[in-house]
Amino acid sequence: MGKRIGIATDIHPLAMFFRKNIIILASLFISTTLWAAEDNQPRPNILVVLGDDATFSDLSLYGGTNVRTPRLEKFASEGKVFNRAYLCMSMCQPCRTELYTGLYPMRTGTCWNHCKTLPGTKSVCHHLGELGYRVGLAGKNHVVPKEVFPFDNVKGFEDNCVAATADYNCEGIANYMSADKEQPFFLVVGLTTPHVVWTVGDASHFKPKELKLPANFVDTPETRRDYAAYLAEIEYMDKQLGDILDTLEKSGQADNTIVIFSSEQGAQFPGCKWTNYETGVRTGMAIRWPGHIAAQSRTEAIVQYADVLPTVVELAGGEVSPGIFDGSSFADVLLDKKQEHRQYAYAMHNNMNEGSPYPIRSVRDKQYRYIRNLMPERMHIQKYVMGVNHTHYWRTWLFAAGQREDAYKLVNRYMSRPAEELYNTEIDPYELNNLACDPQYSQIKEKLSEELDKWMAEQKDPGAALDANFKKS
Repeated sequence: MGKRIGIATDIHPLAMFFRKNIIILASLFISTTLWAAEDNQPRPNILVVLGDDATFSDLSLYGGTNVRTPRLEKFASEGKVFNRAYLCMSMCQPCRTELYTGLYPMRTGTCWNHCKTLPGTKSVCHHLGELGYRVGLAGKNHVVPKEVFPFDNVKGFEDNCVAATADYNCEGIANYMSADKEQPFFLVVGLTTPHVVWTVGDASHFKPKELKLPANFVDTPETRRDYAAYLAEIEYMDKQLGDILDTLEKSGQADNTIVIFSSEQGAQFPGCKWTNYETGVRTGMAIRWPGHIAAQSRTEAIVQYADVLPTVVELAGGEVSPGIFDGSSFADVLLDKKQEHRQYAYAMHNNMNEGSPYPIRSVRDKQYRYIRNLMPERMHIQKYVMGVNHTHYWRTWLFAAGQREDAYKLVNRYMSRPAEELYNTEIDPYELNNLACDPQYSQIKEKLSEELDKWMAEQKDPGAALDANFKKS
C-alpha cells in the first residue's frame, strides 16, 4: 500500500494536471470539434424581396380580405411572420437606406426622399462583402450614392417605380444565384408594385362597390376605383414573388437560403405613406430559412428595418460589434431562443420635397403610439397625395367633406393635426380616436413623450430645424 502511494506521489506534475482536468479538456475538445464542424457548414445565401408601397393591412397575411396573395401566404407559412415590424420613415429612400445600413436616418443623413446618404456610410454591400458575399440588387434601387451602395447590378426587373408597366424576367437573378456556388450571395429584388401609377395587373375582376374600404378612407366612387387598381398591383406583386421563389428553387439553393419578404411602407393614400401612423410605418414581413426557422410561426416581437442588417450579419457568421448599427440582431427571435426584441419602435417624417414643411416624430410600444407634430400650426400638404397626376380621389374627398361629417373628420385629421396624438392601436388600429387630451392616459403619454425625447437626443435630432438642412440630390 505504501509503495503504491510512493509511486503516485512521484507522478510528474504535468501528468497530475491532465489527470485532474481530463473532463474539462475532453469538453473543450468536443466543443472545439463542434465549432469547427459548424464553421465548415456553408454560409446561407440571403434573398430579400421588397414590395413597394403596400400597406400591410391590405395583405391577407394580416387580415386583408379584398385581394388574395396565395404565393405570399404559402411562403409565410413556411417561416415566421412578424406582426410588429416597423420602419423609421414611411418614404422610399429613407426606409431602404435604413434597411441597407442598419442605421436611423439622422446617422446617414437620409432624412428626406431624394437626398444623398452621407459619404463614408457603410452598407450591406460592405458588411457582407467583407464576409465574402456577392451583394447584388435587381429592380428598384432608390439609394445613393453608388460608393455607399455598390450593389452588383442584376438585370430583369423594372427599376422605375412610376413606370406604366412592371415587366420582368427572372433570367438575371437566376444567373446571379448560380454564378458561383462556392461564394454565397445576398440579393435584393426591389419590385415596383404596388407603387403608383396603379396601371399594372387586372383591376377588372375587382368589384369596386363590394370592396371593404379601410376605416381611414373617405368612401367615394373614385376612391373605390383607385383602390381596386392598387389591389390589382398587389395581386401582380404576389405573382412576381412566386416567380422569384420558383427561380430560387430551380437554382437548387432554396434549402440554404434565408428569404426575407417585406411590403415596405404604406400605400400612397392619405394616412398611410408619408405619415407616422400605423398604416404608414408598419411593414408586412415574413422570413423563411428551412431547417432553422419554425414553419407556421408568428411573433409579436417589435423589430425595425434597422435591425435587419445586424441580424443577417450575425446569421452569416459575422460579428455585430457595439456601436456599428442603430439596430440590433433579432436572430434569437427567428430561432425561437427569445420571444421579445425591443421595447419601442421609433419613427420620424420630414415633409420637404414632398410638400410644405411638416416634421413629425413618434414612438410606440406594444399597445400605444405617441405622435408629436412639431409644427401643428401649419396645414399638412402632401403634393403627391393631393396631386392629380397619379391619384384621382382626393378632390372627391374634399367635395364629400363639405357635405358629410365622416368625410370632414377624415380630411381634417389628415390636414390639420394637434401638437400631440396618442392612440391605443390594439383597439383602434386605424388611429382615429386621439387620447392625448384624455387625463386617463396622461401617464402613458408622459412616458412615451420622455422616451421620444431620449431617442431624439441620442440621434442628435434638432426637430423642426432639421428641414433647413434639406438638399435634394
